[in-house]
Amino acid sequence: MTLKFNHVGISVSDIERSIDFYRELLGMEQLCEVFPFGGEQFSEIMDIPGVEGRMCMIGKGSLQLELFEFSNPKPADKNPEYLVSDRGYSHFGVEVDDIDATYEKLRAANVRIHSPVKTFMGGGMRAAYCRDSDGNVFELLQPGKPREQ
Repeated sequence: MTLKFNHVGISVSDIERSIDFYRELLGMEQLCEVFPFGGEQFSEIMDIPGVEGRMCMIGKGSLQLELFEFSNPKPADKNPEYLVSDRGYSHFGVEVDDIDATYEKLRAANVRIHSPVKTFMGGGMRAAYCRDSDGNVFELLQPGKPREQ
């Protein structure tokens, strides 16, 4: 069996706001128009009777995000300050080629950032955790130099 990463699905409160966030601050592209979803197939695959909403794919390079704005059922509120140790998906990683410039761009836009960029030993990977407009955590990372064997 071959596995290949495809996308991350994120439930958002305002799909246009989320598209703008990822497009303007991380340079992602909108890969399709926002379109409605619902009906039997979506209800079955999501195991949510009567599910409805709007969705869109955005991405850049190998990273694709599938954004869902649910209208039925009304989504439960999620604490936008949840701890990354809470059960479920903790975060997703976004590799950038200039973490300092990206960090400053996000900071200037008042994006919630957990800490200044940290450099990790054993190769020098640099990283910072940030939150999107709904509080979903993503990690900015810039790989370091490969370790010598």
